Formats: sequence, structure tokens, C-alpha cells
Amino acid sequence: MTDEFTQRLTLSRHATDRRADLRTRPGLLDELAADARTRVIVLHQGKALIDNRSLVTLTWEQLNAVCTPESQEIVFLGISTSDAPSEAVGTPFLAVTVNADVAAVLGPDGSHWGDLRVLGHELSDRDAGLFTQALALANWHRSHTHSPVSGEKTVAGQAGWVRHLEDDDTAQMFPRTDPAVIVLVTDDQDRLLLGNNAMWESNRFSLLAGYVEPGESLEAAVIREVFEESGVVVVNPVYLGSQPWPFPQSLMLGFRATVAAGFDPENHVADGEEILTLRWFTRDELKASLNDIVLPGKVSIARALIEEWLGESLDQDDAWNGRIA
Repeated sequence: MTDEFTQRLTLSRHATDRRADLRTRPGLLDELAADARTRVIVLHQGKALIDNRSLVTLTWEQLNAVCTPESQEIVFLGISTSDAPSEAVGTPFLAVTVNADVAAVLGPDGSHWGDLRVLGHELSDRDAGLFTQALALANWHRSHTHSPVSGEKTVAGQAGWVRHLEDDDTAQMFPRTDPAVIVLVTDDQDRLLLGNNAMWESNRFSLLAGYVEPGESLEAAVIREVFEESGVVVVNPVYLGSQPWPFPQSLMLGFRATVAAGFDPENHVADGEEILTLRWFTRDELKASLNDIVLPGKVSIARALIEEWLGESLDQDDAWNGRIA
């Protein structure tokens, strides 16, 4: 894994200390709400308030002027480790999800609700990390309002990092992350294999990917997923890097793998369910096809892997809306 490659992983960037040690402190959220340094990131329908390619951060007073957040809606994200124009090192950050009425009146003139998949690469390291973290937690809270065991209602605890039953804080649930492998497959000519997913437009192509199954190693998942989706047998999976993908809760684990010796790469067969079309590309062929095909957007790890193989950055940009990318 090279520094140049990791720098392409836009959602892996961060400039905060999550301070997990503070989450169990009694009264932490009240303490932070009373701290004039505290800044709040606001989410609405999976988007954050953006102004001039930066997260809009509110003081607690500014937020309280339009709504009174309940403790169940607040998440402690951590403490800033870098200076920003409006916040110094040591600034505490909270995240709050608001409804449509509050969203309509929030933010300075010129601000808008921005999608992480569209503008993640334009944000600073700090803002990209905070947005990614806040969205992942918001998605988890939204999908875990009830216990999967008893069906009873759950509430948030530990500054938004735990959920438990209203009358029993010992049966705890923790934020969930689903690991998924994404694979840069090359043959003996160093050609790249791309596939078209059944849920996409016919000209949209990306790397093969899939979720890790229970009791399965990452390397085994690479070999299995590639074979299931393409019929191609690969060997020697090599880990390159990872990136969170909070849509809603994936962690993308990037690998490179090569076609097994003796296997004809032209004997690929799309599974017809997830993948409809498969194509091999040389570097020149891929660059010549950019007016005809759509590649993953700049925020995705798929794009970073493709550019790593290509040896250069691509100008093409398109928002990438898949659950894994």
C-alpha cells in the first residue's frame, strides 16, 4: 500500500481524536452543550449542511435558537486535532439529525444540504472524517430503534455510541459495520476486469465487490466473490487499503488479485443476477472509453484502485450511489 494510494481514499481521512474514553462520562453531552467551544454538525436525510465546500458547524446556541435537540438525537464525534478557520485544535464536535422543518431554517445564506458521495473529495481531512463518522452513526441509530432480540424500543447511551432497552442498560447494542471486499482483478497482460451491475445503467462499470460472509477470511471472500460474479478464478489476493462507506454501514476493503495460471481470462461468465456484463481493459482502452462508459466517482475506493492500476488520475466524475463502492 503506497502513500499515494491512501491519499486517494477520501473518506478515510480524518483530523479528530474520537476520545472514546469520554463517552461514558456522566453528563458529558450536557457539559459539551454548555461549552462555548463546542460545534455541532447537522444532518438531514443523509446530507450535511455545506457552505463553500466546508461543513457548516453551529454553536449550541445557534442550534437551540431553532430547535431543542433531545439527548437521543445527539452524538459525540470527538475533539479536533487540527486548526480550521473558525475552530481551533481541541474543539469538541457533536452531530445532530434534524427534521425537515428545522432543516428549512438552518444555515447561512448560500449554504446547502450536501451529499457525501458527491462532494467528499472536496472537503478537508477534518470535514471528510466528521461527515463520514456522523453519517455512519446516524444511519445506525435510525435502523436500530428496537431490539433485534425482543422487539422492545431502544434508547441511545454513552454519548450516542450505544443503544439499550429503556429500562435495562446492560443489554447493549454497538454501532455496526459490514465488511465488504472490492477487487482489482488483472490478467497476465495486466488488463483490468470491470463489470456492469444489474442495478446500474448499461454503460456504468466498476470493480467486482461483495460482502464478507460469516466465518470467512477476507482473502477467501475475494476469491469467492470474483468467481461468483464472473466465473474468473483468481489467486494471490493482496490487501491495498480500506475506506468506510456509510451508505448505510459498509467498510470497503480493497484488494488486488490476479487470474490463476492456466485459466483463460476470456472464459468469464457474468452471473446474470448481480453482474450483467464483463469487460477487460488495457490502460489505453480504458482511457479511450471514457466518453462511452461511466466509472466510479472520485469519492469511492473503486476509483482509487482503478487510478492506482492506471498510474494516473482521471478527470471523469460522477456520484456513486451503490451500497458498496
